[in-house]
Amino acid sequence: MNQSEVRLLLQKIMSEYEAAQNALYAPSLGTARHSFITERLERMSTYHEQLSSGIGQDEATRLFCEQLTVETHP
Repeated sequence: MNQSEVRLLLQKIMSEYEAAQNALYAPSLGTARHSFITERLERMSTYHEQLSSGIGQDEATRLFCEQLTVETHP
């Protein structure tokens, strides 16, 4: 897996995370909020699995956590 593929997956993870975060505060979603957030988290898991198969479990997990930490706590 090359660096651009890794970056793309990390961007997808961040996009799903942001969507789930936004749903927490979107009253217009009502009861659909739970299923919406669950779907976003499942996609994040899928992207993590894709990263893991390309760069290894430990490195994928490190990058995953680093991405969320850097993006959500600048």
